[in-house]
Amino acid sequence: MLKKIGLGLFVLLLVAVALVWFRFVIPLQEAADKFGPETAARDYALQDNGKLNLPTSQPAIYPSAPNPNQNLYWGELHVHTKESFDATLFGTTLGIEDAYRFAKGEVLKAPGGEVMQLSRPLDFVAITDHAEGFGTRTHCGDEGLSLIERGACRLVNTPNPMIFMTLSDAVRGKAEPGDPSEPAGVYQNKSREGLKHGAFPTCRSDPGRDRCQRNTKTDWQRYVRLADEYYEPGILTTLIGYEYSPGLPEQGKHHRNVIFRNNIVPERALSSLDVSNAIDLWRGLEAGCTGDCDFLTIPHNPNKAWGLMYSRYTWDGKEYGESDWRLRQKREPLTEIFQIKGAQECALGVGATDEECAFEQVFDPCEAGQTAGCAFETSFVRQGLKVGLELERELGFNPMQNGFIAATDSHNSNPGDVEEWDFPGPAGAVTSSAFRRLRPDRPLQPAYKSNIRFNTSGGLAAVWAPENTREAIFDALARRETYATSGPRISLRFYAGWQIDETLLQDPNELARLTKVVPMGGVLHRKKPEVGAPKFLVWAMRDYMDAPLQRIQMIKGWIDEDGETHEKVVDIACADNLAVDAETGRCPDNGARVDLATCAFNADKGAPELKTVWQDPDYDTEQSAFYYVRVLMNPTCRWSTYDAIRLGRAPDSRVPPIIRERAWTSPIWVRSRMLQN
Repeated sequence: MLKKIGLGLFVLLLVAVALVWFRFVIPLQEAADKFGPETAARDYALQDNGKLNLPTSQPAIYPSAPNPNQNLYWGELHVHTKESFDATLFGTTLGIEDAYRFAKGEVLKAPGGEVMQLSRPLDFVAITDHAEGFGTRTHCGDEGLSLIERGACRLVNTPNPMIFMTLSDAVRGKAEPGDPSEPAGVYQNKSREGLKHGAFPTCRSDPGRDRCQRNTKTDWQRYVRLADEYYEPGILTTLIGYEYSPGLPEQGKHHRNVIFRNNIVPERALSSLDVSNAIDLWRGLEAGCTGDCDFLTIPHNPNKAWGLMYSRYTWDGKEYGESDWRLRQKREPLTEIFQIKGAQECALGVGATDEECAFEQVFDPCEAGQTAGCAFETSFVRQGLKVGLELERELGFNPMQNGFIAATDSHNSNPGDVEEWDFPGPAGAVTSSAFRRLRPDRPLQPAYKSNIRFNTSGGLAAVWAPENTREAIFDALARRETYATSGPRISLRFYAGWQIDETLLQDPNELARLTKVVPMGGVLHRKKPEVGAPKFLVWAMRDYMDAPLQRIQMIKGWIDEDGETHEKVVDIACADNLAVDAETGRCPDNGARVDLATCAFNADKGAPELKTVWQDPDYDTEQSAFYYVRVLMNPTCRWSTYDAIRLGRAPDSRVPPIIRERAWTSPIWVRSRMLQN
């Protein structure tokens, strides 16, 4: 009898081992072979970089300062290093100091061996690793750890994307169906409970939990110290920051980067383990940010926030009150409109109709009952601006007057590495080689989980500031005198006022004579005896290392007397001496083309600069409105086409072979006469 019981237990043990082996061990081994750093060099050897004739990196140019008429500075406010636990699991081995050296122009190598180097050094940078991971692995090199602690440390330090997905899915949960009777694409509020300290595998024991909390402060102090060590005013401004990262199902995001004005910062970085919504984040930061400390927050990926970002609710299900909206207005002046996880300006079929809203988009409009994986009405920046007009009508102030920046969100310690021809992928060894970036999708895989279809090469933040210092860059961010590009360094000015003289367009130095105007990010108030529509001055200059400009577009959003919001897009300047079509409101095609065999573009089409002064023919003093500019370049190759050439393939049919790079100014708001009285 005992032998039978023993045999039965042995069989059960074998079955259990077999299940674990086939369900976890084999998939882990397969993931390591496909995406791990050990095999990255094997896949990198399949590409031939000599098939491309690429631009040579250029040295930095440092403008004279201080300049009361503002200098243009380029930077990156969203990048991760191996200090982010997800980056480690993706196979990233480069750290904080590597990222700072890269920002100054130093050459680095991706895990697979690809060379990473900026075309030109950056002026400013913020390293924004996930605060949720601070302190969780600091002790992993200590002696005297228990067997369980050593095992947990090994788990979270072993590069394998399957480990990340398993841990991430366990935390985020699955998307639950919503009420199908509710309108499709409208966020359905949900109550959530945030994670607590101890949720991370290395912090689950009682002594481990306390140790992780202590080490959170230690890690944060190291961040501050390294930022100070690499800060060179006038050369490289290192803004101190981090990322606050509460998760949503289906790889959803409701994340914000926290940026400080100087090195007077709270003693620890608040994460979603401490506070479970943005309101409490702002309040908590204000409580710990005393004296000369100041901060702002920048949300990103509203496209993957599943409608939450511009709703009236918080992550954990609370509704905003008036004081909460005022806090948001004070602390959140900017939004990241573009990065590696797609464009977030607008989406076709979701309150937007202009054709450029298809740029780097993969989400379809939501169907009834969907709560994730689709395009919501409150998921895109332009919709958020219109929600702001609705709130202004209701509250008397606009809490969503957000300016624009772009970033990468790269997990490679390579801030600002945004050129299409030099894209090393966003996630360590997982995407480090052309072969891995163009890997076939899994059957029935949604587009937003596809590397080739969803990933862009990222963008840059541009600011107008008198000098390149922490305080000057931060103040420009706070007043929204910023703009975003999808990568190219397009120079761009945007002003509004009633007394703009068009002769100023003859010489850029003449812009210093502009008076009684507001720049991008400003609010224009009508004052007596001003009459008629305000004038908007736009001046764009091409990136000398990239394709010429093709057109300038004006995007207007407004709210009517019935409380309904509207939008309109018109072209206001065309290259090649072309004129805007009066019926379509668009510039004719200028005939610019790209050779897909070499990625060479037409150098004789397009313009080195475009400039104009424009007035809105439909301006109404009774309506509040916002205006922002979108500048489009001639078409060029998408990063996936460059990779196809490296591999000797035709361009991948899953995505367009070309893109139209662009820049977006921060809006200028014009308040209705009723609100100004």
